[in-house]
Amino acid sequence: MTNSEFIHRFVPAKEGRWTRTLLLLHGTGGNEDDMLGLGRSVDPNAALLSPRGKVSENGAPRFFRRLAEGVFDEEDVIARAHELADFIDSAATRYGIDMDQLVAVGYSNGANIAAAMSLLGVAKYRSAILFRAMVPLAKINGANLSGSRILMSSGESDPIATQPIAQRLAELFKIAGAEVTLTLQPSGHELRPGDIQTAQKWLSR
Repeated sequence: MTNSEFIHRFVPAKEGRWTRTLLLLHGTGGNEDDMLGLGRSVDPNAALLSPRGKVSENGAPRFFRRLAEGVFDEEDVIARAHELADFIDSAATRYGIDMDQLVAVGYSNGANIAAAMSLLGVAKYRSAILFRAMVPLAKINGANLSGSRILMSSGESDPIATQPIAQRLAELFKIAGAEVTLTLQPSGHELRPGDIQTAQKWLSR
């Protein structure tokens, strides 16, 4: 493997049906198989690209290091965001992915690395569905997200990605020029059926 390579799964789209690819980014402790069912629920016809995070936290895969719950190693966040962007480039060439039809779908840690890629200006996608996302970086240097669409699905009683944190992230996206939809689900950090329904409806717009 090269430095930018990731253990991953790629599931082609149903032939002749669709050109969309979902970039599936798991939460802490997940792997390349963890989000495949969710991806199929969100869009049954799309291709699926699902990498495994390279960081190990006591054996639990993650996409970047953290210093404590909710305290991120920001230098690592930046490095890992660029590394993941390089992988997406190589995967697009390998699998013939249409970057204009690439949609990031992240949960928790996966949503945070997706948010970081967008705010750092290295995202290869213009649409993202972020479940239980947090603000990944303390300082954002003027990303231009004009033309981007972002759905944030957050939990009303989430003790980790709290409502104020979710609202702050949504505001950062808006300042950068993205079209942002922030929804609140009657849940904590866990996903509920309403998350999937919200994502399906948003994606069909």
